[in-house]
Amino acid sequence: MKRLWIVAMLVLVLGTATTPEGNNSMKVAKGTFDVKVTAIALDGPEANALFGRLSLEKQLRGDLEATGMGQMLTAGTEVKTSAAYVAIERVEGTLHGRRGSFALQHRGTMTAVAQRLEITVVPDSGTGELLGLEGTFKVIIEGGKHFYEFEYSL
Repeated sequence: MKRLWIVAMLVLVLGTATTPEGNNSMKVAKGTFDVKVTAIALDGPEANALFGRLSLEKQLRGDLEATGMGQMLTAGTEVKTSAAYVAIERVEGTLHGRRGSFALQHRGTMTAVAQRLEITVVPDSGTGELLGLEGTFKVIIEGGKHFYEFEYSL
């Protein structure tokens, strides 16, 4: 389980997100965040050491002042440098002063030569003043600190 947790964290922090095409009214929110990842039991009959389930707890600061809560599923392989994860996260707070919530979908993969992380807003998940929110969330790690760039439109 420890190896899967490490692999999941590597996939989570090493990737970048893609940007939706064709939307010229994109805004960018930037800031920092802390994340707590905790291993939890897998539901169902699968008890394979290459699979894992983790909870996510985030505290975001900056242009997006919010908390994020979610769950991640991971899959490792016999090749220690290859893995994948998916996650769903609910974010609640204020984005450039607009209050509401939305969901993020994570999809990450890694191999010995490349990592890819895509984090996008779940369509039609915005509530309150974030109704109609679209966008992508990019994770940046510098000097051991977590930063984000959230490119979005409303």
